[in-house]
This record gives sequence, C-alpha cells and structure tokens, in this order.
Amino acid sequence: MKKSHPVRRAVLATAATVSGIVLLLSMKPGSDPGAAAGGARPPAAAGQSAQGGARPTGGATVTGTAARTPYGPVQVRITVSGGRITGAETVQAPSGGQSTQVTANAVPKLNQAAVAAGSARIDAVSGATYTSAGYKESLQSALDRAGG
Repeated sequence: MKKSHPVRRAVLATAATVSGIVLLLSMKPGSDPGAAAGGARPPAAAGQSAQGGARPTGGATVTGTAARTPYGPVQVRITVSGGRITGAETVQAPSGGQSTQVTANAVPKLNQAAVAAGSARIDAVSGATYTSAGYKESLQSALDRAGG
C-alpha cells in the first residue's frame, strides 16, 4: 500500500478551505425575499398604527415621502401639535425574511426616539442601519412638509 504524504494532505486541505471561503464571500448580502417584492406594507387603517398602537389624535398629521432602502421602502407619519412632534408611526417598513424581525425590533425604538428628539436627529438602531437611515430620511421629509 502507498502512504499518503503529509504535504499532499496539507495542499488539499488548504485548497478546500480557500474554495469554501471564496464561495461564502461570493454570496450576495441581503438577499431578502421582501426586497424583491418591494417590501411595501399597505397603509394602516385610520387611527391605527402600522406598527401597532393608536395614533395620537389632535394636531396635524403629516406623512413623509417613502425612502428607498435595499430591503424595501420606509415611510413615516408624524403628528405635530404646537410645533412639536407628539406622535410618530411607520406607514411602510421592510418586511419578509429577516427584515420582518429587524423591523419589529427597530421601528418602535425609532418612533419613540423621533418623539423624544423632536427632530430627525436620532440615533440609528443597531442591526437596522438601512431601516434607520430610511426612517430618518422620511421623518425629515415629514418635518419639512410640516414646516419645522
């Protein structure tokens, strides 16, 4: 019987490892089924937030433009009373695949941050960078439309 040389084993193991890494790196990040379908979510019924809960009544309601993200559009509606943001809700947010979980975690935090800050200068939610950026863009659009 012929013995296998250690150098030959090392070369084969290295080649297999490099091939595996190349395959992993060639995969597209964010291949989310929700992104292919547009990830759009229909507007919520009157008085009902798309992310759960009721909208504050009283004050002017202004909807920002839908911001495009790699995972789908993000659109924010705010309620302004006395020149202050008294309520914020998300009309559209990415959905499908992992986007549903990310959105469920990030959107309530972004809504709270918008009301607390009273402006579009809010921190991004960790793990939801694209959604946070789209949220800020749509929020700024709504503030511009509201005149503040």
